[in-house]
Amino acid sequence: MRIGIIGAGAVGGAMAALLAKGGHEVEVTARGAHLASIAADGIRLTGPWGTSVTKVAASERLSDRKDLIIVTTKAQDAATAMADNASALEGTLVLVVQNGLDGMTTAREAAPSATVVGGLAMFAASYLSPGEVTITTAAPTYLGGDAADRVAAILAPVMPVEVVANFAGAQWTKLFINQVNALPAITGLTVQEVIAEHRLRRILTASMRETVITGLAARVRFASLQTLSHDRLVLFAALPLLLGQWIPLRMAARMGNVPNPGSTLQSIRRGQPTEIDYLNGAVVAQAAVIGRTAPINSDITALVHEVEASGAFIPIAEVVRRVRR
Repeated sequence: MRIGIIGAGAVGGAMAALLAKGGHEVEVTARGAHLASIAADGIRLTGPWGTSVTKVAASERLSDRKDLIIVTTKAQDAATAMADNASALEGTLVLVVQNGLDGMTTAREAAPSATVVGGLAMFAASYLSPGEVTITTAAPTYLGGDAADRVAAILAPVMPVEVVANFAGAQWTKLFINQVNALPAITGLTVQEVIAEHRLRRILTASMRETVITGLAARVRFASLQTLSHDRLVLFAALPLLLGQWIPLRMAARMGNVPNPGSTLQSIRRGQPTEIDYLNGAVVAQAAVIGRTAPINSDITALVHEVEASGAFIPIAEVVRRVRR
């Protein structure tokens, strides 16, 4: 099958390598040194899904239409990237694997003739060197939408996938999980180090609780992903912060010992804009829609933007001082 991947970073690069290794004809888009490395040497994939070096076609734009196009750019880059590849997207099957709540809407606006499926990558991947992607935590990719079964049939032979009926609820559950990304970007620590530090773990737990409370106020029914469920998240939101810390501690245990920098810190290290406005910022925006506030997520979003602008990480004590709880 002919497959195009728009945005071959950590997630897109991993999917490209797995699909090409599985016998598909894969073309990816990338830029700069990453594009040059992929074009010359292929994608080197390491981690629990094995080690491989896989050759794929690579350019700044897809050369033609495909049987399936997978969009894995950062959320803030999706509209521009899809506009750049508008002719390839016409009338085809499109899988949007993205954080935040707006991925499918953005894709439908950019490619109204395409059949759009949503995807949530639960596996953790790092792209810190051109052409090299490391899977740090193996987990399924969840799919939703009318054609989700069609996409699952393509992906399932090469990577774990699950189809979820309540995809909007799954996006909110993923938004909850993605709370682990911001504090590493602010402090320069890995996700595991953030969770191990009791002051940061308390802030993380508070931001997670605020996310659940905001979702419930917006009448969201959280979907079951991994060990999380709607009922478990409702219970979590009702617990004192001290007791609620069992969820981030459990998440850290699932990650294992391989350092997980989180996608937002990876963007900071590469000097690129982060997608924080589609993560913690999405909680703030959704709270505003229903006439509420989300002060913890607001403070965290502002701190990430501060690090983006200055290039300097913020000491833990300063983070504790500046985040409302």
